[in-house]
Amino acid sequence: MITMQVIYPGEWKDYELIDSGNQEKLERFGNYTLARPEPQAVWKKAMSEEEWESITHARYKRRKGVDPGKQEGNDQGEWIRKKSMPDRWIIQYDHIGMKLRFRLGLTSFGHIGVFPEQADNWNFIYDCIRQAAVGSRQSAVKVLNLFAYTGGASLAAKAAGADVVHVDSVKTVVTWAREMMENSGLKDIRWVVEDAMKFVRREVKRGNFYQGIILDPPAYGRGPEGEKWILQDSINELTELCSKLLEPDHGFFVLSFYSMGFSAMIGDNLVKSHFGDVPGREIGEICFRDRSGKSLPLGTFLRFINKQI
Repeated sequence: MITMQVIYPGEWKDYELIDSGNQEKLERFGNYTLARPEPQAVWKKAMSEEEWESITHARYKRRKGVDPGKQEGNDQGEWIRKKSMPDRWIIQYDHIGMKLRFRLGLTSFGHIGVFPEQADNWNFIYDCIRQAAVGSRQSAVKVLNLFAYTGGASLAAKAAGADVVHVDSVKTVVTWAREMMENSGLKDIRWVVEDAMKFVRREVKRGNFYQGIILDPPAYGRGPEGEKWILQDSINELTELCSKLLEPDHGFFVLSFYSMGFSAMIGDNLVKSHFGDVPGREIGEICFRDRSGKSLPLGTFLRFINKQI
């Protein structure tokens, strides 16, 4: 029997969820406080609008008519910001020997370059690889990060000593991830600008294997040649392909969903279908608590270690 977990990433010093409600969230990233849309925050805010306004450096406003669950383009809204808000700034995340430095920025689609709720998965990835490094393993752990965005998970794997392949379909995002790597004092991540499905199909044909696979797919997306990604249509095939790429005797797998309506049980069913009933797998929700104690769900996760890396 697998028990559902709720994880609250607790090692952040440069991130805090201050308040949530009325379909918005108020967050601190380092020295700057941002207000952004959050469709799942359907309750009432604990703080007044005046209190929000007094400490907010920038607020993201979606264009009218945009469905927050179906953002496919990069021009979906705008930031209203105070003069004290810079275009770019840096925050840090530390875990044991892992020190990651993220260069953040205000994008036209509301993201800023990091998903803080993924920190517990970064810890899991780093710890898995470090345990392999101090064990009997003679070669570096090979890790594949799909839909890798600006690469928090790639940085965690590289910081632990892995050989990392970072795949994302957007060239500007991969360039941003490279900057994150350099800021963190790391090097030699392999960057691949390609549609994730196409890349994985080719890797299976080549007979390649990885000791770690990280899969964090969006609800919707476009490949560099216009390939269309729709989560519910393609995630089953992609999970099956990943099961053929993961070393059967030693490896780890991390699957995250942040799409509204996607239960953690979906990930569990996918894994049971293609990897089998893996013992010791973990599933659940990732949340942050705001200052008033309300828990904001920010995605689901599934992860396992297939025997020992």
